[in-house]
Amino acid sequence: GCQMNVYDSARMADVLAPLGYEFSDTPDNADMVILNTCHIREKAAEKVYSDLGRLRKFKAQKVDRGETMILAVAGCVAQAEGEEVFARAPYVDMVFGPQTYHRLPEMIGQATRQAKQSGGGVLDIDFPVEAKFDSLPVASATDVCSALLTIQEGCDKFCTFCVVPYTRGAEFSRPVHAVLTEARCLVANGVREITLLGQNVNCYHGEGLSGKEWGLGRLIHALADIDGLARIRYTTSYPADVDDELIAAHRDVPALMPFLHLPVQSGSDRILKAMNRRHSSLDYRNLVERLLVARPDLALSSDLIVGFPDESEEDFKHTLQLVEDIGFVQAFSFKYSPRPGTPAADNSNQIDDDIKVERLKRLQNLLNAQQIAFNKSLVGSIMPVLFDRPGRKEGQLVGRSPYMQSVHVNGDQALLGRIVDVRIKAGFANSLSGECTEIVTPGAVRDGDHLDTKRVCA
Repeated sequence: GCQMNVYDSARMADVLAPLGYEFSDTPDNADMVILNTCHIREKAAEKVYSDLGRLRKFKAQKVDRGETMILAVAGCVAQAEGEEVFARAPYVDMVFGPQTYHRLPEMIGQATRQAKQSGGGVLDIDFPVEAKFDSLPVASATDVCSALLTIQEGCDKFCTFCVVPYTRGAEFSRPVHAVLTEARCLVANGVREITLLGQNVNCYHGEGLSGKEWGLGRLIHALADIDGLARIRYTTSYPADVDDELIAAHRDVPALMPFLHLPVQSGSDRILKAMNRRHSSLDYRNLVERLLVARPDLALSSDLIVGFPDESEEDFKHTLQLVEDIGFVQAFSFKYSPRPGTPAADNSNQIDDDIKVERLKRLQNLLNAQQIAFNKSLVGSIMPVLFDRPGRKEGQLVGRSPYMQSVHVNGDQALLGRIVDVRIKAGFANSLSGECTEIVTPGAVRDGDHLDTKRVCA
């Protein structure tokens, strides 16, 4: 699923920790298994039921031993399908949506009682009046140097292909003080890079410190003032909601990385209108031009859909032309997948799958060529890299460039959690490799590159 599911999963773990739950590496002896699900495409939704079938045997084995396993489905499939999950998988104990996981302790108690009595599952797919964030515990300590932080949920745009307004609800922005508090906690625990998340993150309009609304641009400025936070990113953006203040932040805030995910979906104005997107291809091009004036080294990624209902070959060629003209350094491209309940799914002019496959191949050939060309263009340059994990090979480390590429080097473990200049030696389809331009001795600290002592926020 999306990055927001990653964030939600981590917060579920925080909710469960006071109950005595901790992570298990395998499901066979787990006391509870939660599938946190995505509903954006049909394949993702069907995979849920396939995974449930595999988990069923582990639950049966525990029951045979006189033990219990709570099996739960969370997230957007749970929200969209509700009782249907129980109908297709009656051995599931809990089904709850993305807005209700703060109620997990109550749901677990109810599921345990029902298992001892007449059986039946616990369903909670409400959109509660209270914000779930107000009920979540403080984020736990982390060993990672890059973290996700949800600042906005839901969407009011109702693109005709999208289920998000139905599974995540209306747009909601967290108050500024709550975002800053969580960000400071993450940084105190060693995080150097924060990615701000939202279904439509740049429509952020949280209550500011003086009671007036803040936009995303102003929030980014405030986050940049947190000592120790070196990098800021945000995703996913809606082009029509990029305002002057946000563009100025790209110009004025060095910590805001020069990489922006800006979904266009199609290069055809006719298809964009049918999608209920609130921008034209010209609007998108003009926005990109303004962003590049503000930050000339900015690189873009995007989302693109091929085979949307009634898409002609001419419409598709407009998409190819836009991609050719803009030049995306990364992109997510998909065949249109009808989602039940969305207007586009009821359109009678669905495109044959073989046409979708052929168009997607042509589009991805172009996108892949652009990505490889960009990566190779960086050979010989020196880039600051945040090293966040060991590599697969002995002595290898992996980090992230400002443009989100994975960068592989041979280096000491002392580099983990640090931002180090790397000379790029080779560019590949999905990654870079290089060598550090400085010698790092074990335990060395340069200019506060990492915090020696991790602290848990109270």
